[in-house]
Amino acid sequence: MAEQVKVTLVKSAAHRLPKQRAIVKSLGLNKVSSSVVLPDNAATRGAIFKIAHLIEVEIVK
Repeated sequence: MAEQVKVTLVKSAAHRLPKQRAIVKSLGLNKVSSSVVLPDNAATRGAIFKIAHLIEVEIVK
């Protein structure tokens, strides 16, 4: 089974760059404290890197 990552939005995306807001929305995060489990692949890691200051990431087995 491939590993997955749990991404939780801990800071608001409001008043951020439009590109960062689009990444937050594309990951499926809506409100602060919302979480989503995503596959651990290069595309997801790239998006996480761009908004690392707004989220917390956990590895899920």
